[in-house]
Amino acid sequence: MSRVIVVTSGKGGVGKTTSSAAIGMGLALAGHRTVVLDFDIGLRNLDLVMGCERRVVYDFVNVINGEATLNQALIKDKRCANLYVLPASQTRDKDALTREGVEAILAQLRERFDFILCDSPAGIEHGAMMALYFADEAIVTTNPEISSVRDSDRILGMLQSRSLRAEQALEPVKEHLLVSRYNPNRVTSGEMLSLADVEEILAIPLLGVIPECPSVLKASNFGNPVILDQESDAGQAYQDTVARLLGETRPLRFTEQKKGWLKKLFGG
Repeated sequence: MSRVIVVTSGKGGVGKTTSSAAIGMGLALAGHRTVVLDFDIGLRNLDLVMGCERRVVYDFVNVINGEATLNQALIKDKRCANLYVLPASQTRDKDALTREGVEAILAQLRERFDFILCDSPAGIEHGAMMALYFADEAIVTTNPEISSVRDSDRILGMLQSRSLRAEQALEPVKEHLLVSRYNPNRVTSGEMLSLADVEEILAIPLLGVIPECPSVLKASNFGNPVILDQESDAGQAYQDTVARLLGETRPLRFTEQKKGWLKKLFGG
């Protein structure tokens, strides 16, 4: 049975697209047929992060409007045969996404894929609501800062009241917490909320913690999901996140302050 998972947040710039690309690639490499949908109509970035921007011919809205078939719009990843991307349109308005159109596309995708990842725009506007409406699960992505956490709490309220599952009194959307750009040193200095603070405020199960890491920007600039960089802290953290999403138990890494060489030397 396929799983429709929305990657969402209240605040922009928290790493949703980076996470969608990395988790999608991780699921595909684990042997699961996976598609990542870009719901950010007018401002698409998923194709850039996935390195397939030059191969976009048809998009999400073209399929909804009957201007292309789903098969024509899907882009197969060159690095992994199990992974596909459905890009957003750069020239349409967000209102081009209709509930009936999205439902029809998801119905087709459910027949072909094990995982359907919906890369949501930030906030609670039309595109974001379309991305979460049909979700079975949600990966709520937040930075460890109060404005980002507060906005994520608002998104949780939307998931619990405005999704199809809420409307039909079905089993609630399964919620996962992904904390990105985490820096234990800045937590210690009081510049960031601690992981315990974030968990206490949002009160949903923790799926993963992605550390601040220069490899994320480098990977995005080169069109490579950072999970492919197995030497980087962020790449390893996304590998752990995917494993947990698939039901594996893994300890959290990259959540403690790194010791300087003097502390290591003297055991401090």
